[in-house]
Amino acid sequence: MGNGTSIGRVRGLGSAKSGTHHWIVQRFTAVGNLLLVLWFMVSLLHLSGLDHDSVVGWLKQPLAAVPMMLMLANVFWHLRLGLQIVIEDYVHDDGLKFFAVLALNFYAIGGAALGIFAVAKIAFTGGAAA
Repeated sequence: MGNGTSIGRVRGLGSAKSGTHHWIVQRFTAVGNLLLVLWFMVSLLHLSGLDHDSVVGWLKQPLAAVPMMLMLANVFWHLRLGLQIVIEDYVHDDGLKFFAVLALNFYAIGGAALGIFAVAKIAFTGGAAA
């Protein structure tokens, strides 16, 4: 393999080939976030008012509810990808790392599901029931 030098110990091992996909997906979600958040900001600026009734009326429209759901899913996916890298880089205990990534996955999936459910409830029923 080698004579004990740094290059000799790693020669022939190649790359792990696992980081490239993660990096590319994180860039795609970043572009998606840029477009969807820009759409969200422009849409809010075009509303007549930012009171509850105006926003609920806006979210009842399919052309507002669907991109809002896509934005929620994309934001939480991007959040998960970024924080997973932070956990993998800075948490050194394998058991703690496993549970931190598990908790992160539950948080990201739960947050996205809760947000999408809230938008769907507004879109289909017109808001919260008393």
